[in-house]
Amino acid sequence: MRRNLLDALRDGRDSAPGLLGFGATVLPQLERALLAGHDIVLLGERGQGKSRLLRTLPLLLDEWTPVIDGAELGEHPFDPITSESRRRAAELGDELPVAWRHRGDRYLEKLATPDTSVGDLVGDVDPVKVAEGRSLGDPETIHFGLVPRAHRGIMAVNELPDLAERIQVALLNVMEERDIQVRGHSLRLPLDVLLVASSNPEDYTNRGRIITPLKDRFGAEVRTHYPLELDDEVAVIRQESQLVAEVPEHLLEVLARFTRLLRESTSVDQSSGVSARFSIAAAETVAAGALRRSAILHQPGEQGVARPVDLEAVIPVLRGKLEFESGEEGREDAVLEHLLRRATADTVRGRLGGIDLGPLVSLIDQGTQVVTGDDVSAAELLGSLADAETVAPVIERLGARTAGERASAVEFALEGLFLARRVAKDTGDDDGRTVYG
Repeated sequence: MRRNLLDALRDGRDSAPGLLGFGATVLPQLERALLAGHDIVLLGERGQGKSRLLRTLPLLLDEWTPVIDGAELGEHPFDPITSESRRRAAELGDELPVAWRHRGDRYLEKLATPDTSVGDLVGDVDPVKVAEGRSLGDPETIHFGLVPRAHRGIMAVNELPDLAERIQVALLNVMEERDIQVRGHSLRLPLDVLLVASSNPEDYTNRGRIITPLKDRFGAEVRTHYPLELDDEVAVIRQESQLVAEVPEHLLEVLARFTRLLRESTSVDQSSGVSARFSIAAAETVAAGALRRSAILHQPGEQGVARPVDLEAVIPVLRGKLEFESGEEGREDAVLEHLLRRATADTVRGRLGGIDLGPLVSLIDQGTQVVTGDDVSAAELLGSLADAETVAPVIERLGARTAGERASAVEFALEGLFLARRVAKDTGDDDGRTVYG
């Protein structure tokens, strides 16, 4: 891994492709830890990409590596470590069968759950082998756990503090002496394993903790974080979300700003964090609203384009993903609505700043009403504007090409004018339509 990482650094290649916003902060720390040969624990709130980061580590392994065919631990043909493989190597010599293992098979991951046992991680006596006639004192009666099976690879433990403390003790020898002990068997196996783990900092005192001797054995502690820049936040949403309809860039920015405002809000419990999964799920919900509209309007084959009216569905659908402070009980929806309006207004200022929207306001003042909703098509929305030239600068600034994109741009501008108190907005309770006038 060290050699491959150094090659990547020399060639200017990304050592962790797909990780956004970590280039100047997390990745340099991780690379130093890998070059030093340290076991690593990643600390960070939920939804900061810890598991995603762990799963990029196998890319630093050789793509294929030789192993003894049939051996439990993936041992190198020139360096067997178990008694059975050594015996086979001595008996067969150059005839020892060799297989090739892909790097994807050299990464093992275990979610630390309270029912995880020492046998799962390290190993236990195999009753089947004992029943075959082998004695309990025979080392070959052992069924190896995940850690020794990760020999010459990477073992990842997600949410390490969830492991019972007595189970964590079983990892001490693995991390320091690189040997394992199973029910009285002391096997001096020179394991070649990189042990990596993830943890939420709050888990040290809430659900559990990492015992002090185990913390001491991790050579590196790397703190992760949410995206620091707005562009990175938008890029994460775009990369990770599975969108069933088109969501214009300005709406993705609204969702990114909304998420960032939630992370700064004193009404939200910041100790639990606001996961990136929130903004990803929000984008998917908005896209689903556009797809639903195209179905209601009987537009087969069209995915539709999301509009600001689709943002309203985010609050009731995703409220359960957030933890609020105890004093905000009963005000959750009001807090979310306020922050969503702020995010929309900030995005309008950022995207449409410098454009004179006075002609559009004058058109509304003259009695024009623009209607939107789940059953309003893009053509119907655009058709309510008698003078299309009033919104031409908006459409050009947002790069809208299709009718759906133009309708989304117009509605975005009208929502900004409403939040600036320059036009009125009325949402009907009966038909679900929204009227700007």
